[in-house]
Amino acid sequence: MLKIDETLLLIIDVQEKLFRVIPEKETLSGNLQKLIRGCGLLSVPAIITEQNPAGLGPTIAEVTTLLPDSTKLSKFCFNCCAEVTFMEELAATGRHQVLVCGIESHICVYQTTLDLLAHGYEVHLVTDCVASRAMDNKKLAVKRLQCEGAKLTGVEMAIFELLRTAKAEQFRAVSTLIK
Repeated sequence: MLKIDETLLLIIDVQEKLFRVIPEKETLSGNLQKLIRGCGLLSVPAIITEQNPAGLGPTIAEVTTLLPDSTKLSKFCFNCCAEVTFMEELAATGRHQVLVCGIESHICVYQTTLDLLAHGYEVHLVTDCVASRAMDNKKLAVKRLQCEGAKLTGVEMAIFELLRTAKAEQFRAVSTLIK
């Protein structure tokens, strides 16, 4: 089970030029915003990555406006873990459970998740917050990552798992967010 004090939100490459070509991008954006807001209500820290931001543009405003103080890292490796700065930032959080979301599912999300698992992290892939340009690629990535040991979750499942009880002080705010 996810624990508030052990969990980190990792948002991979939700950048303008990639985001524009994602099918059902409005649904993805809405789900990402719910996940980010929910994690914010529960004080779960976040790391944002950007693949070659000069070429693919910055992270979409719908994400960055909700996380103005979060760490944002530029990268050129598809696998975030291949970037020394990312691994240093991740280690500095002291968190061992990683909620992974972002694009593209079959490239950067896939490679990063595999390497996080290899490094001993417990990875929860937020399946309604990952996407690829082709739905078949997303389906393949999710299936492969589940076989490799990633735990599948969704926005509501993850947030309520972190919350644990209707007696939590954040329950009303989380419930309002999800409705």
